[in-house]
Amino acid sequence: MASRMKQPQGRGISSIFSCCFKGSEQPEITYCHDNPNNAAVLEPTLPMPPLPEMDSLFTELVDELDLTAENRAAMFSLPAQKKWQIYCGKKLEAEENASTRWPEYYIDQLRSLAARKTLLSLEDEEEQGKHKITDGLKTALRTQPMRFVTRFIELDGLSCILNFLKSMDYETTNSQIHTSLIGCIKALMNNSQGRAHVLGHCESINIIAQSLTTESIKTKVAVLEILGAVCLVPGGHKKVLEAMLHYQKFASERTRFQTLLNDLDRSTGRYRDEVNLKTAIMSFINAVLSQGAGETSLEFRIHLRYEFLMLGIQPIIDKLHSNDNAILNRHLDFFEMLRNEDELLMSKQFDAVHIETKSASQMFEVIKRHLSHTEAYPHLLSALQHCLMMPYKQSSTTLQYWVLLDRIIQQLVLQTDKGENPDVAPLEDFNVRNIVSMLIKESEVKQWKEQADKMRKEHQNLQQRFEKREREVEAKNKEKDDMMEMLNKLKDKLERESNEHKQARQQVGDLSARLQQLSSTSSVPGGPPVAYDGAPLGTAQRKNIPRPSNPLKSFNWSKLPESQIEGTIWKEMDDLKVFKVLDLEEFQKTFSAYQKPQKDHEEDQSFVRKVKELSVIDGRRAQNCNILLLRLKLTNEEIRHAVLSMDEQEDLPKDMLEQLLKFVPEKSDIELLEEHKHELDRMAKADRFLYDMSSINHYQQRLQSLYFKKKFAERVAEIKPKIKALSVASQEVVQSGALLQLLEVVLAFGNYMNKGQRGNAWGFKVSSLNKIADTKSSIDKNVTLLHYMITVLERKYPKMAAFSEELQTVPEAAKVNMTELEKDIGKLRSGLKNVEAELQYQQGRSPQGPQDRFVPMVSQFITVASFSFSDVEDSLSEAKQVFGKALVRFGEDTSNMQPDQFFGIFNTFLTAYSEAQQDNKNMARRKEEEERRELLEAQLKRDREQKGRKARANAEEESGEFDDLVSALRSGEVFDRDMSKMNRRKQRTQNVLESSRERVVTRLNQ
Repeated sequence: MASRMKQPQGRGISSIFSCCFKGSEQPEITYCHDNPNNAAVLEPTLPMPPLPEMDSLFTELVDELDLTAENRAAMFSLPAQKKWQIYCGKKLEAEENASTRWPEYYIDQLRSLAARKTLLSLEDEEEQGKHKITDGLKTALRTQPMRFVTRFIELDGLSCILNFLKSMDYETTNSQIHTSLIGCIKALMNNSQGRAHVLGHCESINIIAQSLTTESIKTKVAVLEILGAVCLVPGGHKKVLEAMLHYQKFASERTRFQTLLNDLDRSTGRYRDEVNLKTAIMSFINAVLSQGAGETSLEFRIHLRYEFLMLGIQPIIDKLHSNDNAILNRHLDFFEMLRNEDELLMSKQFDAVHIETKSASQMFEVIKRHLSHTEAYPHLLSALQHCLMMPYKQSSTTLQYWVLLDRIIQQLVLQTDKGENPDVAPLEDFNVRNIVSMLIKESEVKQWKEQADKMRKEHQNLQQRFEKREREVEAKNKEKDDMMEMLNKLKDKLERESNEHKQARQQVGDLSARLQQLSSTSSVPGGPPVAYDGAPLGTAQRKNIPRPSNPLKSFNWSKLPESQIEGTIWKEMDDLKVFKVLDLEEFQKTFSAYQKPQKDHEEDQSFVRKVKELSVIDGRRAQNCNILLLRLKLTNEEIRHAVLSMDEQEDLPKDMLEQLLKFVPEKSDIELLEEHKHELDRMAKADRFLYDMSSINHYQQRLQSLYFKKKFAERVAEIKPKIKALSVASQEVVQSGALLQLLEVVLAFGNYMNKGQRGNAWGFKVSSLNKIADTKSSIDKNVTLLHYMITVLERKYPKMAAFSEELQTVPEAAKVNMTELEKDIGKLRSGLKNVEAELQYQQGRSPQGPQDRFVPMVSQFITVASFSFSDVEDSLSEAKQVFGKALVRFGEDTSNMQPDQFFGIFNTFLTAYSEAQQDNKNMARRKEEEERRELLEAQLKRDREQKGRKARANAEEESGEFDDLVSALRSGEVFDRDMSKMNRRKQRTQNVLESSRERVVTRLNQ
C-alpha cells in the first residue's frame, strides 16, 4: 500500500510534497488501507534524531527527488517536525512496497506481457491487469525517488517500453495501455536524467511519433504534447522534424504532417467537439514553426510554413475560429500573426507590398526584376533551360526529379554558415559555403567588385550626362519655339509690306501711264520718259555689286523695300565704296557656301575628296531638318508623294507631321535655292529637301490640312467624354434620391445646431457640404460631424449611406473646364474652315499629276468631319442646358458657377465622406480588437487563477520541469513573448495610421 494525501487520488511523492507547489495549508500525512475510509493520522514510529542528523537524512531524501531549486527551497523551509514526518512516511512506503516497486519488477512484467501478446490474445481481466501494470509504472516513474529512475535507466527500461510500443497490435494501439505507455515516457522525461536518456536514444522520438496512428484522442494529445515540448528542448527540434519524416514513411503519407492536418480538419463523429486534440495540434505546429531554427531564421519559418499551407491549413484555421475556445483561438492567432509578420519581412526584402507565393508568374517577376542586369541572370536562364529539358512524362521517376531539385534548393537556402541543416537534407556532407568558396576565388571577387564599382560610377556619369542633354534639348526646343513665333511675326510683317509695295508700284504705273499720255499730246513729240535719279520710269534701280566666283553663305536679314528707302538713313549711304576696301577673296574664302570637311594633309593624299556640299540656309535650321529626315527614314520623293496623296499609305506619323510643319520652305529660302537650282547634285540634304518640297503648290497649307485631318478624330475623342461627363453628372445629382435624402439630413443637422440668423434655413449652398468636417466633437477631437453623420446614415438610412454609387460620373465632371472646352471646340471650328478654304483653292486649279489626291480625300473628310463636329456642338449645347437646370435645381447662381467648381464641391465631399467612412471602420476595428484583447487577458487571468487552484488541489499534475513545458505549450504561454512583441509592433503601426488620419482631418478643416 502507499501513503496518500487527503486529496483524492493524491498518490505518491507529489501528493506528500504539496507544499512544494505553494499549497495554502500544510498537508496531513495519512496511512491508507484497502478501504480508503479507514484512514488514520500517521504518527512517526521513530523518535526524531538530533537536528543535524535529521537535516542530513532529509537532504538525502530531497536529493533523490531531483526537485527544482524553487521546490527544494520550499522543502527545506518546512518545520523540523514536518520534515521528520515526511521522511518517516517515505521510508514506510518504501519498505511496504519494496517487492513490487523496483524497476526489475516492471521491466519483467512488460517483457512478459509483450511476449504473451504475440502468442495469444488476452482475456478482458488480463487486459485490465496489463493496464494496471503500465499505469503503475507511470506512477512509479513520476513519484518514486531518483534512484528508482536511475535504476530503471540502467536496466534499459526505456528500450523495453519502446519495443512494446513497436510490437503492439491494432487493439492494443487503440487501448488505454497505449496511453499509459506514452505516459511512462512522459513521466521519465520529467527529470533531467530521464529526459537526456530519452533524447539520446536513437529511435525514441521516431517510435513516439509512430503512436500518432492510434485512434485514441487522449493518446494523440499526449504524443503531440511530448513532441511539442521536445521542440522547446535544445537539440530536440530537428529530432522532431526527422521523426515526422519517419512517420510519413511509416504511415504512407503523401507529404509530411498530412495526418495532423487531416485530424485538425475532421469535424464529424467524435472529432466534432474534440477541441483538446485541435489545440494540441496547433500548439505543436506553432512550436515546430517558432522554435529551433525558426527562432532566428525567417527562411526556415517560410519554408516550413509552406508545407502546412500546401496542405490547406489556412481555410482550416478560418473554420476553427468558430469554436469559441480561448486557448485554441490563442494558438490560431499566434499562427496568423507570425505568418503576417514573416510575409511583411519577406516583402520588405524585395521592396514590395506583398508577394503572392501562390502565383508562379509573380514570384518569377520578382526574381527577374532583382537579377536582371546582374551576373546572376544568365545562371537563372540556364537553370530554367535545364528545367525545360527535364523529363515531363508522368511517372514516379519524374516526380522524384522535382522532389530532389526542391530539396537541394531548400538545403541551399536553409543551411547555416557552419554547414548545419535545420531540416531534412537530401545530400549528406554537402557544405554550401565550402562549395561556393571552391567555385570562386577571393581575388576574382575583389576584381568583380572593382569592376562593379567602376561600372556603377560610369552609369552615374552617363545618367548625369543624359539628364543634362535632356535639359539642353528642352531649352533648345523652347528657343526653337520662340524663333518660330518671331519668324511668324516677321512673315506677317513682310506680307503687309509686300502688299504695300504692290500698291505703290501700281500707283507708279498709273502715274507713268498718265505722263506718257501727256507727253504724246505735248508739243515736243517723241520726248523720252521722265526718269527718277537717272533711271527710266518703271524700272528698279540696280546697284553695281561685285559678283563672287563661288556661292556664299546667306545672310538672313530683313530687306527693306526700295519704296521705303526715301527719307531714311539708307538713302544717304553708298555701300559700293566699301567693296573697294574689302578683301573680297578672303571674304569669299571665309563664307563660302561649300561645306568642305577639314582633313589632315596625309588624309587628303590617302582618300579621295568628297564632293563639295552646297548649303545656303541657316546652319541650325539645316541641322534640325537633317535630324527630322533621319527620324522619318523616307526619301524626298516618298515624302512628296505622301503629301500629295494626303498620306493614303500612312507613311507620316502625326508627330512627324507636326515637325514637318516647322520646316516649311520660306520665301527667302526659295529665292536662294532657285538661284542654285542648276547645282542640285551638290546641295546639302536639308537644302535639297526644302527645294523639293517648294515644288509642291501650297505645300504648307497641304501639310496643315493633313495634320488637322489626322488629329481630328483624336481631338473629338478627347472632347466627347468631357461633354458626356458634364451631361451625365448633371443628371445624376438631380436624379439621385440618396443624395437628396443626405442633403435633407444635413439641413436638419444645421437647423438643429444653428440659432438666430444662421438657423431656420430652408436650404443651403452645396459648398457647405465641405464644411461639415470642420465641426468637431466635444468628446473626441478626432471625431467630426461628418463621422457622426456617416454613423447615423449607416444606422438609420442604410441605403442612403452608399449614395456615392449614384454619383459615379461626378469625379470626372469635376475635371471639366468650360473655358478650355469651348476653346478646344473653337480650334476645331477654325481648323475646319481653313481646310475648307484650301479645298476651294485646290478645286479651282488642276492637280499636280495623278498622285495628287487632295481634292477627293479632303472632300470626303470634310463631309464626315462636318457632321461629327455638328454632333459635338449639339451635345455641348444640350449639356449646357442640363447643367443649367441642375444649378437651378440646387439654387446656385447660373451666371458664375462653372462645372469644375460645382462638381468639384461634390467630388471633394465624396472623398472626405469615403475617408471618414474608413476612419469609422478603423475606429470600430480598433475598438473590437481592444475588447478582444481585454477579453483574452481576462481569460488568461482566469486560466492562471484556475491553474493555480488546480496546482494547489492536485500537485501531481505539476511535479516536474517537462510537465511545465507541456502545460505552457498547451496554454500557449510559451508564445506570450512573441505575441507581445508583435502586438507592440502592430500598435505602433496603428498609431502611425492614427496620426496620418488626424493630419487628413486637419487638412480638411483648413
